Amino acid sequence: MQPPPVLGALPFAGLLLSLALVPMLAPRFWPRRLGVIALFWSAAFLIPLTLYTGPRAALAEAWQALLTAYLPFVSLLLALYAAAGGILIRGGPGGTPASNTAWLAAGTLLAGAIGTTGASMMLIRPLLRANAHRTRKIHLVVAFILLVGNAGGVLSPLGDPPLYLGFLQGVPFFWPLRHLAWPLAVFALPLLLGFYLLDRREAAAAPPPAPRRPLRLRGRGNVALIAIINLAVLGQAAWHPGAVRLFGADIAGERLAASLLFLAIAWLASVTTPLAVREANFFAWAPIVEIAELFPAIFITIAPVLALLAARHEAAFSPGVTFWASGLTAAFLDNAPTYLIFFRQAGGEGLPPEAALAAISAGAVFFGGLTYIGNAPNMMIRTIAAQRGVRMPRFFGYAGRAALALIPALGLVWAVFFWQ
Repeated sequence: MQPPPVLGALPFAGLLLSLALVPMLAPRFWPRRLGVIALFWSAAFLIPLTLYTGPRAALAEAWQALLTAYLPFVSLLLALYAAAGGILIRGGPGGTPASNTAWLAAGTLLAGAIGTTGASMMLIRPLLRANAHRTRKIHLVVAFILLVGNAGGVLSPLGDPPLYLGFLQGVPFFWPLRHLAWPLAVFALPLLLGFYLLDRREAAAAPPPAPRRPLRLRGRGNVALIAIINLAVLGQAAWHPGAVRLFGADIAGERLAASLLFLAIAWLASVTTPLAVREANFFAWAPIVEIAELFPAIFITIAPVLALLAARHEAAFSPGVTFWASGLTAAFLDNAPTYLIFFRQAGGEGLPPEAALAAISAGAVFFGGLTYIGNAPNMMIRTIAAQRGVRMPRFFGYAGRAALALIPALGLVWAVFFWQ
C-alpha cells in the first residue's frame, strides 16, 4: 500500500519552496543548514512511506533513487567541477567592448563542452581582471550569467544538469546539438549585440584598459581529464553490458562504470592540481557540496510527483506554453528538478514528443539565469564578482536586470520555434 499520490508529493513541494525562499529570506542560515533542511524533507517523505509499506520497502525505494539517479548525476558534476577548477587562464579579453563580447561568445560555446559550472569557473575571473579599470561592471556579470552560466549549456548533456538528466532518461547524446543549436543562436545573438552596444557606452565613460596580456593556460592535464569525461558519457550510449545488482537495486552497468570513473577523475584532479592554481582560481568546494547535500532529497522525494505526472501525461501543454511554463518554473525552483517534472508530464514513462522535449530543454536552460537560484553557477558567479569588488544587486534587483535582457530574446525564440 502506497501513500496517496498528492500527499506523497508534499515533501517535494516543501523542499522546492525551501530552495526558493530560504536563501532569500535567511541567506546566512541556508548554506550552514542546507543538509539539515534536505534531511528534514527526506524524512517527511520516508517516514509516512515506512508506515504504509514497511521499512524494507521504504529503504529500497530510497536506495534505488540514490543509486540510479543521484549517483550518476552528482558524480558527473563533481568530475567536471574538480577538473575545470584546476584549469587557470592568464590573460584573456582586452577589456574592450569587442573583446568582451568575443569572450562571452566563446564561453557560451565552451559551456556546452565542459558544463556551465566549469566554463564559469574558468572564464569569469579573466573577464573581471581585464575590466578592472571599469567602475561599472554589473552588466558584465549579468551577461556572463545569462550566456556562459546558463544558455551555452543547452548544446550537450555535459552542458547543464537538466540535459544530463534527460540523457540518463534516454535522450540521445547529440539530440540537444541537433535540435537546440539554432534556438541558442537566436537567443544568444541578440543578447551579444545588446551587450556590445551597452558595453561600448560604458567603455566610453571609463579610462582605457591596461595592455592586453598574452593568453596562457595552466592545467593541460585537467583538460585531458575533461576529454575523458566526454568520452565516458558518449560511451554510455554505445556500451551496454547489462544491469548490475547492488544491495537489492539494479543499475545499468555502463552507468555504474561511468559513475565510478567520474569519481576517480574528481579524486585525481583534486590531488594533482597545484595548490597555486586552486588559489589563483579562488577554488572552493562549497558550490558542489551544496549540490551533493541537496539532490539526494530531490531524487528521493520527487518519485510520487513523477508518478502522478506520468499518469496524466496526456494533458501535456502545447510547446509554446511548455516553453514558458517550464522556463518560469526553472527560474525560481532550480532547473534540474523542473526539467524532470515537465519531462515526465509530457512523456509519461517514455520520451516526450520532440517538439515538447525541445521546449522543455530550451525553457529549463534559457530561463535559468533569470534569478540567482535558477541554476547552480549563478550564485557562484555572483560570489566571485563580489569578491572582486563588483557591487552585485540583491535578488530582485538582479532579476529585474536579467528580465530586461532576457524577455526580448526569449520572446524571439518562442516566436521562431515554439509558436503553436
